[in-house]
Amino acid sequence: MRRPLLVLLLSLLLALRSFAQVPQLHAFGAVGAAPSPPWRVVGLPKQSKPFTTFSVVELDGRPALRIEADKSYGNLVEPMNWLAASAYLGWRWRVEQLLEAGDLRSKAGDDTAIKVCVLFDLPLDALPVSDRLVLRYARSQTSDFLPGATVCYVWDAHLPVGTTLDSPFTRRLRYMVLQSGSAKLGQFVAQRRDVVADFLLLFGDESKTVPAIVGIAVGADADNTQGHSVAYVRELSLEP
Repeated sequence: MRRPLLVLLLSLLLALRSFAQVPQLHAFGAVGAAPSPPWRVVGLPKQSKPFTTFSVVELDGRPALRIEADKSYGNLVEPMNWLAASAYLGWRWRVEQLLEAGDLRSKAGDDTAIKVCVLFDLPLDALPVSDRLVLRYARSQTSDFLPGATVCYVWDAHLPVGTTLDSPFTRRLRYMVLQSGSAKLGQFVAQRRDVVADFLLLFGDESKTVPAIVGIAVGADADNTQGHSVAYVRELSLEP
């Protein structure tokens, strides 16, 4: 009986250790101010176009992150380093103004009013040769870490819920549409995703194992459509 008991205790200890190592996402900051560290705004390498703006506001009596894209690009990122056997990302999002001209299938329309993304440290040797060269060059042009794989959940203006597709600019970023259209505009909608399963669904052609999560990002962009959007996110959490 001692051996089964020992195995059980070791399993419990490992589970507790794993739980203790889960990175806790920080609050976006104080109402009435810009988001506070460790959150930081990240753009494209050597970005010259306007940045998407992020601010913490009170909405319906509770704090929320306001995201406004105006012919702009930008993501708000919290860096981390977590190798997770399982991971669930939860949040509530709300869109006030969609990008009707957006079309994630084309470079000219590759904009979204709101996206919540998980950044994975997919090793370079798992990437196609052409992607390795492009990513190495992009990394040389910025001090920000550029991940080998990014899963972005989006609220799209037109594409059906459940649509998955690669960014038309790079296969290092792949989209999953969770909400679509204007039926739920102006109201918060809850989401919860198994990000390990979603990585394998979207990047399983390149890796059968899930690399470390190196960041969580929230953003919006309207630089390709030259449009304008407003959205909110709150209650962002990461769990084992």
